Amino acid sequence: METAAAVPRHVAIIMDGNGRWAEQRGLPRLEGHRAGVRNVNPVIRRLNDHGVKYATLYTFSTENWSRPDEEVNGLLDLLRDTIKKETRTMMRENVSIRHVGSEEGLDTGLVRAIRRAVRMTRNNTGLQLGLAFNYGGRQEILRAVKKLLEERADPAALDEAMFDRYLYTTGFSNADLVIRTSGEYRTSNFLIWQAAYAEYYFTPVLWPDFGAAEVDRAIEAYAKRQRRFGGLRPGGEC
Repeated sequence: METAAAVPRHVAIIMDGNGRWAEQRGLPRLEGHRAGVRNVNPVIRRLNDHGVKYATLYTFSTENWSRPDEEVNGLLDLLRDTIKKETRTMMRENVSIRHVGSEEGLDTGLVRAIRRAVRMTRNNTGLQLGLAFNYGGRQEILRAVKKLLEERADPAALDEAMFDRYLYTTGFSNADLVIRTSGEYRTSNFLIWQAAYAEYYFTPVLWPDFGAAEVDRAIEAYAKRQRRFGGLRPGGEC
């Protein structure tokens, strides 16, 4: 069955290009990450304006630990400070925060900041924001399988809905639109299960420059697509 895409319920974003943005300006890479963090609120507001219900931002992957220690430590400090600072902003804007990822390997200060943000915004009824932090799609699936085995789940009862409940994003709808900035054409281990039927939008714009107008372009491109979910167009065309 062919359906018009309209507005995506769940937009997921691979926020790429912070380092290149800084290098183009002769700045340290961490300054690019700072600029990227400043860009999050305007993008979330614009998604909210469009009526998007869920947004998941790829903020730090399990693979990012392999970067130089100075960059990793700077990123973790930046994320901790930003979460502390922006939680009250999310409260004012009625945004609910979800940690999509593992706490393993994170320092206690960062874990406390994440848990506090989740707890404070839990009852907000607006856009639900997933922060994919210390996240990897393969790791998420393996974690779900391990939990199912530990709980001795009945194989006969296992279906997609049941499996969804063991993922970090349980309660979110599947991703409808995945945006990747900076001109790269990879999914980078992001929402492997949840984005199985997502539309992808790739743009050369670096994340710190991906503002409200770029959000509008991505939503407009999505709205023009026909989502068939493996079916055929009228007349039997693929």
